[in-house]
Amino acid sequence: MQLEGIRVIDLTRILSGPFCTMFLADMGAEVIKIEGPNDGDPIRKQGDAKNGFSLYFASFNRNKRSITLNLRDPEGKQILTELLATADVVVNNYRPGVMDKMGFGREALTRIKPDLVSCNVTGFGLNGPYVDRPSFDFIAQAMSGFMSVNGEPDGAPMRAAPPISDLIAGAYAAMGILAALVRRSRTAKGEEVTTALTDSLTSMMAFLATNYFATGKLPVRTGNDHALASPYGLFEASNGQVAIAPSNDSFYFKLLSVLGLDHLRDCPELADNTLRFANRKRINGEINAVTRTQTIEHWIHVINEAGIPCGRVMNIQEVFDDPQTQHQQMRITIDHPRHGPLDVLGFPIKFSDEPCIVHRPPPDLGQDNEAVLSELGYSLERIQQLKANNVI
Repeated sequence: MQLEGIRVIDLTRILSGPFCTMFLADMGAEVIKIEGPNDGDPIRKQGDAKNGFSLYFASFNRNKRSITLNLRDPEGKQILTELLATADVVVNNYRPGVMDKMGFGREALTRIKPDLVSCNVTGFGLNGPYVDRPSFDFIAQAMSGFMSVNGEPDGAPMRAAPPISDLIAGAYAAMGILAALVRRSRTAKGEEVTTALTDSLTSMMAFLATNYFATGKLPVRTGNDHALASPYGLFEASNGQVAIAPSNDSFYFKLLSVLGLDHLRDCPELADNTLRFANRKRINGEINAVTRTQTIEHWIHVINEAGIPCGRVMNIQEVFDDPQTQHQQMRITIDHPRHGPLDVLGFPIKFSDEPCIVHRPPPDLGQDNEAVLSELGYSLERIQQLKANNVI
């Protein structure tokens, strides 16, 4: 595995941090998830459960070990210190300042292990006027500009259904950790990596932000139409809607041929994308008049055959019934020794030689306490005493 031999101490919970450490675990890192002794990660109790196990938790915590530590207790902190001394990476998604108050700020971590890579996943970053504000995905979607450009032109700003700022920040954190590990291999020095939910989603504003930089004009909501290209969006078939994305002139003229609209080729009002954008209502009307005459299935076949991007709008069931999704193994089943088969999302990153695999099922709370502490040299008697004292 790509990250075999890398040990990660995971102090994260909910989503952004566990998503980050799951990527590292999927690529072979040993991830030790630290949870509170009583309830553990809150998502253990969220979402629908199967055989008494939260699939929400399972989907973001596979390939990890779990130990419980009371980090308010001096003995719990001592155990964490010993673990950190054996680690390559530590990841947290506490609010800024919490690690310092616990005694594990960057300076302390460097004293424990000079080449340790530490990562913070935050709401707004480690400094700045909003550093002390709490944040969740919905706030990041609102404050990144993302919601302002989503929704129908005459409607309200709209959030995306998935918690995308958590997911993007988590993916960026994993990317930053990997870069820091590469740097460490050259310099033998540690690094502090930080990602923020709001920054991460702001970075996804792409051409909407660059157009604002160029013109000073605010982007407007365009619903399912593209903010720059026309025609581009959802069109009516006889049995529903079909997504068609002719993003440039070449695709556009191919689409005219497929739809039998060649008479529009020489129309001066539709000669280029700028003109088509200004006359979007007309060109969309011309296309819809044709696409309504045939089914979704017909248009997906003939438009894709012509080399133009086209697809159906699928619900979740249709996505996981789709042959391409199945071929890409984006739904996998984990055979959990205590909870039976658990279906979770598959691996989005594919490797040709050493593919990601499930080498550990998602852990029960604290299931690896004895094993991990024994590796640190603790006796069984001492471990039982720590448990009796609610340290673990």
